[in-house]
Amino acid sequence: MAKKKTSGAKRARASQTLELGGRSIKLTSQTAVMFPADAITKGDLVAYYRDIAEVMLPHVRGRPLTVQRFSKGIDGKGFMQKQASDHYPDWIPRAHVPSKSGRGNGVDHPVCDEAAALVYLANQRCVTLHITSARADKLEHPDQVIFDFDPPDGQPASFERVRIGAGMLGELLDELGLVPFLKTSGSRGLHVIAPIERDTEVDDVRAFARSVCEWMAREQPKLFTTEMSKKARGDRVFLDYLRNGYAQTVVAAYSVRPLAGAPVSTPLVWDELSEPGLHAQTYTLKSVRERLGRRQCPWADFHGRAVSLEGPRAALTRRLS
Repeated sequence: MAKKKTSGAKRARASQTLELGGRSIKLTSQTAVMFPADAITKGDLVAYYRDIAEVMLPHVRGRPLTVQRFSKGIDGKGFMQKQASDHYPDWIPRAHVPSKSGRGNGVDHPVCDEAAALVYLANQRCVTLHITSARADKLEHPDQVIFDFDPPDGQPASFERVRIGAGMLGELLDELGLVPFLKTSGSRGLHVIAPIERDTEVDDVRAFARSVCEWMAREQPKLFTTEMSKKARGDRVFLDYLRNGYAQTVVAAYSVRPLAGAPVSTPLVWDELSEPGLHAQTYTLKSVRERLGRRQCPWADFHGRAVSLEGPRAALTRRLS
């Protein structure tokens, strides 16, 4: 059977040009469904990233990105993409990340420095943005230390342990002299992230995070673990410090996750940790903008609260001795 020809009018409706920040972005297939269970389209995803750009950009700007794309919606097979595509426009910067091992030529990642770049990537069916702990101009010196609370698979009740861990860690980091910030992962757990000055090498930042997690696991061995093997973890929450390694990534604040409901990795104030209904997927593409209409972004001063890690490292050493 011969395929029906698409009329010029239908083609016109299928694509449009968005002018944003002096950039012209051709939007295509805006009615394509990305989240089938929720009838969320590519146009909805594009609109979300356009609207959220003001609060999201401070947390992705200047960083090598790894994007998670779904060419047929989230029910299809997605893929992680590090290398910037050749067809990306020239106004989307590239950040070269050399191979740590020295093998290979490294990777040229895309960088989102403006709202138009977020919209462009969303139009390329990029659902989730993952960032490095360091900015592209100083890859060996992170500006944040990251802690990821990862509960065991298929155990919803374990989120209470995630809450306990996040609260325990927040208090510890505060005592050590850091300023901890909290967000949902949008998937299963919570992230606690503290901004730091870029005066500590990446391996030392990772070692600090590891020591913190190992201390927590010793303090509460029935609740937390740093075991790499899932089998060895049992029903304990995994304290993941590996996000602090060279060129390792964590989901960016305000990124959508490829799950039913389109949950979003959402910055929280610490008082929200005790709210009974809180879980990793509490906030979604449909609710985050309303939330920000009621309150300022809890991470608005994130980068202004950075401190040198040298003092906290010394304080942790004294605590452990």
